[in-house]
Amino acid sequence: MSGHCLIRNADLVVTMDDAGSEHPATDLRLRDGVIAEIGRNLPPEGAEIVDARGCLVTPGLVNTHHHLFQTMTRAVPGAQDAALFGWLKTLYPIWARMGPEHMRVSALAGLAELALSGCTLSSDHLYLFPNGARLDDTIDAATEIGLRFHPTRGAMSIGESRGGLPPDALVEDERAILEDCIRVIDAHHDPAPGAMVRVGVAPCSPFSVSRELMRDAALLARDKGVRLHTHLAENDEDVAYSLATFGCRPGQYAEDLGWTGDDVWHAHCVKLDRGEIDLFAHSRTGVAHCPCSNCRLASGIAPVRAMLDAGMRVGLGVDGSASNDAGNIVAEARQAMLLQRVASGPEAMSSRAALRLATRGGAEVLGRHDCGQIATGFRADIALWDMGGIEAAGSWDPAALFLAGPTKVRDLFVEGRRIVSQGRIVTIDLDRLLSRQRALAVALADQVRP
Repeated sequence: MSGHCLIRNADLVVTMDDAGSEHPATDLRLRDGVIAEIGRNLPPEGAEIVDARGCLVTPGLVNTHHHLFQTMTRAVPGAQDAALFGWLKTLYPIWARMGPEHMRVSALAGLAELALSGCTLSSDHLYLFPNGARLDDTIDAATEIGLRFHPTRGAMSIGESRGGLPPDALVEDERAILEDCIRVIDAHHDPAPGAMVRVGVAPCSPFSVSRELMRDAALLARDKGVRLHTHLAENDEDVAYSLATFGCRPGQYAEDLGWTGDDVWHAHCVKLDRGEIDLFAHSRTGVAHCPCSNCRLASGIAPVRAMLDAGMRVGLGVDGSASNDAGNIVAEARQAMLLQRVASGPEAMSSRAALRLATRGGAEVLGRHDCGQIATGFRADIALWDMGGIEAAGSWDPAALFLAGPTKVRDLFVEGRRIVSQGRIVTIDLDRLLSRQRALAVALADQVRP
C-alpha cells in the first residue's frame, strides 16, 4: 500500500492540467497511490505530514528515452569527440564485455540519478544482451529504486558481415529476439492503470536490424497490446543510410513497416522534414526529444517548435549516459528550451512549455494518461523543489523552474511513496551502489586499454 500523505503549504502547485492551473499556498493529499484532494488547509485525517513551505510542486518529470546500461561508460576516450556512427564503433566492443551485473548496477545508478532530478517515470531502451544479460536485470533495478518504469526489449540483428553497423558478436537471431520479447512481456508487462512496469518492443535502428524484424516486431507488439520504440532520423548519416539502403526517407520507412500510430514513439527525429512531421502529427506518432545528446554528438537541433505547432506528441529523453554524460531531466528540459530559442527565436519555447514537455508531454508519448498532471484521480507522482537555494535566489516566478531553479529535487513521490527525501534517495544505499559501479567501470576500462 502507498499509504496516506498530506503535502502541506506549498508555495505554488503547477498542475499541467487541461486548464493550466497554478495554485498558490496549496495542499495535496496522496492516498493509495493517487492524488485524492487538492486545496487549502486540508485536514490531516491521520496522514503523514510533509511541510512544503518554500517549495514549488510539479508533476513528476518523465524521461521517454534512455540507455541505462551506458551509465557504465561515460566519457570514454575515443568516443568523446565523435559523431554517432564513430561513437558507436568505439563503444560496441566495450559494451560486448558487459554482463548482468553491469546492466543491473548501471540501471540502479542511472535511475537514482533520474530520481534526484525529479523524474518519476522513465523508459529504457536496452538493445544488446551480452554474456547472459537480460531485460529483467534493469526491471529488478527499477523495482528496487521505486521508479515507474517502461523498459523496452531492444535488439540488433544485422552485423558488420551483412552490412550493418554493430559487430557480429552483438547481434541476435531474429526468431530468438521475438521469442524473448514474448517472454518479457508475459513476465512483466502490466496494462492496468497505475502500473509500475510496462514493457515495449524496440528494435534498435534502421542500420542494425532488418526490415523483416521491424515488421514482425510491430505485428507482435500489436498482438500483445504493447508500445513500439526505435531510433529514427537521428543525424545526416542516419538519413543517408536510409536513402541508400531502403530508397526512402526515415519517415516513409517507418510508415511502410507499420511504425506510425498512437502506440509508437521514435527517439531523436532531429532530421524530420515537413512531410514527415505532418505524417507523425496526423498518425499521432510520438517523439522522444534528446537535446543534450543531439548536441554532444553534433547531430543537430530537432525541429521541436514545428513538431508542436503541427500537433505532434513530444516528450523529453536524456538518452544514454555515454552520449549525454548526464541523466538529469531538468538539464534536458532547460537545453530543449534554449535550443528552440536559438533555432526559432526567444518566444519559441517558454519555461512552462518546457515543463509541459517534461511532464504531461512525456506521459502522453508513453501512453500514460494516468500520469503527468496534478489532478484528482491521477497517479501520485509528485516532485517538490526547494526554491530557497542559490539557484532560485532573486527569482520573481517560481514556476519558471528551467530559467531559475534547482536541478535537484527536494522530495519525490512515486505512486505516493517517498523515493527522495530532503535531497537524498531513501530506497537504496547510494554510496554503496556508487562504490560498486566505480569498481565495475574501472575493471571494464582495464580490460580494453592497450
